[in-house]
Amino acid sequence: MKIVRLRTDVVHLPFTPPIVAAIFALHSIDCVLATLETDQGVTGEGLILTVNGRRLSVLHEMVRSLEPLVLGLDPRRGGSLTARAWKDLNFIGYEGVSILGLAALDTALWDLRGKAAGLNVAHLLGAAHDRVRTYASGGLWLGSTIEELQQEAAGFLAQGFRAMKIRLGKPDPAEDIARVRAVRQAIGPEVALMADANQQLFVPQAIRLGRMLEAFDLTWFEEPVICHDHAGEAAVAAALDTPLASGETVWTHRGVKRMLDAHAADVIMPDLQRMGGATEFLKPGHLCEAANVPLSTHLFTEMSLPLLASAANAHYLEHMPWLEPIYGQAVRLDEHGMALVCDAPGWGFSFDQEAVRRLRHKG
Repeated sequence: MKIVRLRTDVVHLPFTPPIVAAIFALHSIDCVLATLETDQGVTGEGLILTVNGRRLSVLHEMVRSLEPLVLGLDPRRGGSLTARAWKDLNFIGYEGVSILGLAALDTALWDLRGKAAGLNVAHLLGAAHDRVRTYASGGLWLGSTIEELQQEAAGFLAQGFRAMKIRLGKPDPAEDIARVRAVRQAIGPEVALMADANQQLFVPQAIRLGRMLEAFDLTWFEEPVICHDHAGEAAVAAALDTPLASGETVWTHRGVKRMLDAHAADVIMPDLQRMGGATEFLKPGHLCEAANVPLSTHLFTEMSLPLLASAANAHYLEHMPWLEPIYGQAVRLDEHGMALVCDAPGWGFSFDQEAVRRLRHKG
């Protein structure tokens, strides 16, 4: 079997109303979909995304520019893609757009390899779990009132979730505390609750707010300070009883290793596209396991699920519903709110071609 073509589509998924977060308002996510076609009719699908259409055309061109690396490739030798890509990308570097472009192809290649073998990626890797804990991340945003937060939290419980995340970032820390208190009251003490500051605090602020939050038994306090300040993250983590989670904004397994070396977080949560795809994502998973650090995920719920299920140190899957319109289906939860690994080959989710046509970017 040989790869004979890379097909790409660009889709636009608007948010109505926009989502308000501490770092910026989200009006849409925009995706580059990558499909690898073979001479035997088997295809593999992967994708990358940006917010508000930013640099979308640049991302698309980056993905297209890497097509020579996969043409003629036997999918069974998928590991050679990353090895050759490191050389091909050396001059422009191993962070940013170059790594995002690689992620689109690498995720499509894993899907192709799973489909060719008739196995879900989790089973292709030798799954450690058939389900993983998951938390609802598609709500409890900064723009919601306290009453809306409580309604959203109740809605997540009704959907079967037993964990959820609230965003922080109000000018007065007392407002953040009031919002977290309201959600905790709405969900009770048994449901896991995370809080995300979206990198908006200085170290003293983060420690002060983190101590105020400890009364609410948070599962973690996420990204309190800017992502490249690993010394600052380590200082916050050392000062608090609440675990600190971070890692979604670092690049490749080398970025995760720097975090581990700095003791920057108690929970590491790599982002699939900033890792450069599944091949790279697996490496920080092993590094974290060696360091006895729990592994969680950031976005890309459908593809992150099989990868997290293969990790012995799996902690929580982030459930973000943004990509459901593209796939036309959702991750299933069991009666305990855990995400179930399905038996469908590849990622277990395939693009809904009618939805792709409907959502295709008009720009």
